Amino acid sequence: MTNAENSKQVELAQFELHEHEVQRALSRVMARDVDYADIYFEWRMSESVSMEEGIVKRAVKSLDRGAGVRATAGEKTGFAYSDDLSPRDLELAAETARYIAQSPRGETPIAVTHRSGPSHNLYPLDTPYTEVATKERVELLNLIDEEARRYDPRITKVMASFHTEHKVIMIATSEGLLIGDVQPLSRLQVTCIAEDGTNRQVGSFGGGGRIGFAFYYEQDRARWYAREAARQAIVNLDAVDAPAGPMPVVLAGGWPGILLHEAVGHGLEADFNRRKTSAFSDLIGQPVASKVCTVVDDGTLPFRRGSLNIDDEGTPTSRTVLIEEGILRGYLTDRLNARLMGIPLTGNGRREDFRSVVLPRMTNTFMLAGESDPEEIIRSVKKGLYAVSFGGGQVDITNGKFVFSASEAYLIEDGRVTRPVKGATLIGNGPEALKRVSMVGHDLKLDEGIGTCGKDGQSVPVGVGLPTIRIDEITGGGTATRS
Repeated sequence: MTNAENSKQVELAQFELHEHEVQRALSRVMARDVDYADIYFEWRMSESVSMEEGIVKRAVKSLDRGAGVRATAGEKTGFAYSDDLSPRDLELAAETARYIAQSPRGETPIAVTHRSGPSHNLYPLDTPYTEVATKERVELLNLIDEEARRYDPRITKVMASFHTEHKVIMIATSEGLLIGDVQPLSRLQVTCIAEDGTNRQVGSFGGGGRIGFAFYYEQDRARWYAREAARQAIVNLDAVDAPAGPMPVVLAGGWPGILLHEAVGHGLEADFNRRKTSAFSDLIGQPVASKVCTVVDDGTLPFRRGSLNIDDEGTPTSRTVLIEEGILRGYLTDRLNARLMGIPLTGNGRREDFRSVVLPRMTNTFMLAGESDPEEIIRSVKKGLYAVSFGGGQVDITNGKFVFSASEAYLIEDGRVTRPVKGATLIGNGPEALKRVSMVGHDLKLDEGIGTCGKDGQSVPVGVGLPTIRIDEITGGGTATRS
């Protein structure tokens, strides 16, 4: 028996199913008016421990499993799910999906172009999280609590949480594909509160990915997370009010790539473009950014939070060039939108869980490194803002307008980073902001592995990244300058 065949048998056993039961359920979906059908099986063990003030406040362990059945006919999708994997319930879900999808077909479906590539093995782990005891998790949080308080006596409150999941998925399709994957994931988050008299500020930091438990002890990472959260809170104690109005802005590398993800990335997902609701619709081959900007989505980076061996339709993930030297080159696709648009399948079909429908979603989205020195970029700004980290943000996909709040930012005065600022927001338009990027640093950095992306009520883990970049003009929200 080959490794692939053995893997399939293990996954079938995980769901207490036999292959003939899966094929029988699939046969219930297929009918004359159904183009394609698949069944997505999921088994997920999640564990979460949180600590506040040195006391474990919450420890939760949960197990969830089920299957989602999909049928597509033209542009119409029928979907049903069951958390009972008995043959009868599986067949009932299949029949429901078929009934929803069946309808007269309008256009002849366009064949999907598959991108070929080697099989991935992006996150091999020696020890699964299911074998990490709660005691070990608590010890990790205790270490963080002690390190953060040691940083500065003005740190008055420390909150830390550690979340892991061990997920097994299997996809069976009407085209004869039966494929599965085991997907580990973890995230460690630290929040510190600093107080100085009546001044109270917050700092937050963390990291994770599809990595083993030992990762957090390697290179003293857990302690570093604690110190960074504490440092940010202390820095913000001395922050002055942020200026308002149009100004040059320098974005630091790493997590500030969340602005790229929200303001640009969502607009490059295929469903919005098929429906003509994106600011990037019908712009393939046209300039949408300055020539120094190249943006990619890459789901093949080892151990990264947004990476996957296969997407939730069984397609291997890939590296997709979205914008190349300012020119729009492509969109992120799932099977349905790739077929209907007649464009390549990129391996970006994702869902929150078996209860959710597949949507085209980002994996790890980032701008490639340029040629400028990061210090040179800062020196080029006489008066502006240097944004190091972001909190929340909002974007309107239809026009690309966004608003983001900076959790750590500084003034740039005469080419030097000076005072920290608070209350800084960036207001702009994604495509217009990209066109105003004049300098891109050679210091590409990916985020630490904390990103979660929301779309249509579904959340999935993602990664972002950015080198240091200069945006010549963007509107900052803060305190207006008096004339």
